[in-house]
Amino acid sequence: MAPRISDGTPKRSPMNRGAWTPEEDRKLAHCIEIYGAKRWKTVALKSGLNRCGKSCRLRWLNYLRPNIKRGNISDEEEDLILRLHRLLGNRWSLIAGRLPGRTDNEIKNYWNSHLCKKVNQKEERPESSTTQEIIGQNENAEDNHAMSENGIATNESGNLDVTFDVDEFFNFSEESCGLDWLNKYLGT
Repeated sequence: MAPRISDGTPKRSPMNRGAWTPEEDRKLAHCIEIYGAKRWKTVALKSGLNRCGKSCRLRWLNYLRPNIKRGNISDEEEDLILRLHRLLGNRWSLIAGRLPGRTDNEIKNYWNSHLCKKVNQKEERPESSTTQEIIGQNENAEDNHAMSENGIATNESGNLDVTFDVDEFFNFSEESCGLDWLNKYLGT
């Protein structure tokens, strides 16, 4: 029988906090192999880790899943993150759904540590532009206008007017996970 506190409730041992050990990772992976990646409170109890269900879920989803892609984010992935963020905002799980093997946590962290600084620098640059940069921007605007003559809609400022089928865009089935779908939605 568990020791009791003076008010009669059972005394609980404190949950483990902090860094996960390799032994805890093995126990969690083994438990998920048996019970599956659902009912995280049950997984936490049956694994014997003395961790809460949320901690187990986040550890599995962000670090231990076998299909997670590790390593630096490529230039193509970075460009895709920028475009999708412009389209979807801070909806990291939707953005991650279009980058196979990347987690929403990884993309959010990459955005906050690298990409938002790049975006802010690009937004600040036109205020202090030199004549040569302004000429280059005007040439790019003419190129955007030329694209609109090829059937892609642009607005007055030369930016793409993106229209798409929402149901098709949020289709995360196996055949829609490639990057070729971008041509249709982002006009590249």
